[in-house]
Amino acid sequence: MTTSDVMDAETSPEHIERLKENLEKVEQLSKRLVDVMASKKPHHPGLDAPNHELFARAATSYWASMLENPAKMLEHQIEYWGKSVLNFAEAQQVLTGHVEEERDAAPKDGRFSNPMWDKNPYFRFIKQQYLTNAEAIRDAVEEADDLNPVDKQRLSYFADQIIHMMAPTNFLPTNPDALERALETEGQSLIKGLENLVADLEANDGELIVRLADDTAFEVGRNLATTPGEVVFRNRMMEVIQYRPTTDTVHETPIILFPPWINKFYILDLKAQNSLIKWVTEQGYTLFVVSWVNPDASYADVGLEDYIEEGFLTAIDEVKKICKVKQVNAVGYCIAGTTLSLTLSLMKQRGDKSVKSATFFTALTDFGDQGEFTPFLQNDFVDAIEEQIGDDGLLPSYIMARTFSFLRANDLVYAPAIRSYMMGETPPAFDLLYWNGDGANLPGKMAIQYLRGLCQSNDFVNDGFEILGHKLHVRDVDVPLMAVTCETDHIARWKDCYRGVQQMGSRSKTFIVSQSGHIAGIVNPPSRNKYGHYTNDDLKGDAEAWMEGATFNEGSWWPRWEAWLKKRSGKQVPAREPGDSQHPPLAAAPGSYVRKVARS
Repeated sequence: MTTSDVMDAETSPEHIERLKENLEKVEQLSKRLVDVMASKKPHHPGLDAPNHELFARAATSYWASMLENPAKMLEHQIEYWGKSVLNFAEAQQVLTGHVEEERDAAPKDGRFSNPMWDKNPYFRFIKQQYLTNAEAIRDAVEEADDLNPVDKQRLSYFADQIIHMMAPTNFLPTNPDALERALETEGQSLIKGLENLVADLEANDGELIVRLADDTAFEVGRNLATTPGEVVFRNRMMEVIQYRPTTDTVHETPIILFPPWINKFYILDLKAQNSLIKWVTEQGYTLFVVSWVNPDASYADVGLEDYIEEGFLTAIDEVKKICKVKQVNAVGYCIAGTTLSLTLSLMKQRGDKSVKSATFFTALTDFGDQGEFTPFLQNDFVDAIEEQIGDDGLLPSYIMARTFSFLRANDLVYAPAIRSYMMGETPPAFDLLYWNGDGANLPGKMAIQYLRGLCQSNDFVNDGFEILGHKLHVRDVDVPLMAVTCETDHIARWKDCYRGVQQMGSRSKTFIVSQSGHIAGIVNPPSRNKYGHYTNDDLKGDAEAWMEGATFNEGSWWPRWEAWLKKRSGKQVPAREPGDSQHPPLAAAPGSYVRKVARS
């Protein structure tokens, strides 16, 4: 149904009555919603204190109090929804529809794609006033000369969060798409939306975490993470999966891939068409992948030293035993790439030459520039995180998920919330978004080591990161290496990754910048021919000089990596079936650890 159809829609007394009946159901659901929020488990107030101090400098006390009492705000908002929809419906009875269309010359904001933002004077005024207010807030922050650069960056971030939150599209009375849908469905969209909201709150112990994907559409092991393999080793930290060969012979040197433990490993095995895991086996390699445990409170005292000793070093040792080789090629993605570099420094100091080459996917080692994470890496915020962890020894998965989401709030928070809660839509059946919501808790000790020692102090680059009786330093990473980064990555920015690679001690370094972001730039199969990549062998200058001299290459970087890896993978040997007499298969891939749901 088009906008004009809605504007001319029948608004008979019968139609209005049915709408009123459904809005009464909305009010009933709102009471249930408030009950759910009232039963929410308390979290540590310290997490909010740094934010509120800065909010007060960019917004009125009304909005600060609203953030303190979201249940009351929602109750008032839902009551207002009903009145607003009725007002909108009744207005159709007198609206002539003879409104001249005006269009803005300004670039189009996707949130304002409905024609009514241009054609209807009411919505046009609201949009223009919102954009004016947003500009005024940003200008005020920019002109705050009495702040140091860090506080100014933090204030800018939180001011933007207020701007995003106050967009007229986030409120039913000023969202024409939602109003139209409510009329079309006689209020059923609002009923379904509130049911979605209540379901999300109940599923997360009262925490409002917007469901991004239809979780009934996917099941790990059924239509995700289906590449054949076997768990051949298990300890308290990980399961090691060996994938079945797809070629008659394989390269002698096996690959062991360490994914990040903030989310599950199967981002690299979503489906056959984009599975890096499947593709690697098809190129004739023996591939092992670590599936990390999703920690509970018993892991509170687990630190980076445990991930290194019981994870990285143990996995490398077991793979060497299974394949009867002296060396492996190792791959680390994101935080696992950071930890792989720590492990390589430790191995260098111990004289252990078990790693023949290392590949880093979007891995930071130099944290000198904190980028968009600056607001979250100051002492007051990390102090609050540490106090939160102190309650049960874990950093709950939703805290990390929320942090990453609010870095892209319009795309990952507000747009999904509008679709689900105002429009009453079922979240899409999108495998990547399903994975994104399948988070993991972090052991408290490890999280603080990472935040304090690496992110804040940058010890790995500065004076050395003390762990396991050693002072680890980035210059100790001296094996042949390839680093793959992503052009629009806001989590591990390519320029920061480049700076870390420059300081590594290896004489053989290959650096690549893939188009796209933290996930799409890595999960970029050759068959799609979607994103290209930049290469440049000269790593002597800064990041800008590297990019200025780089060559753009069409297509995926995967084949380039495989050609590099082939030179470091030895002769061909008969294909290896998973495990051996000392490592009998324990379970079919994707194993049991990946199925454990995150709970705080």
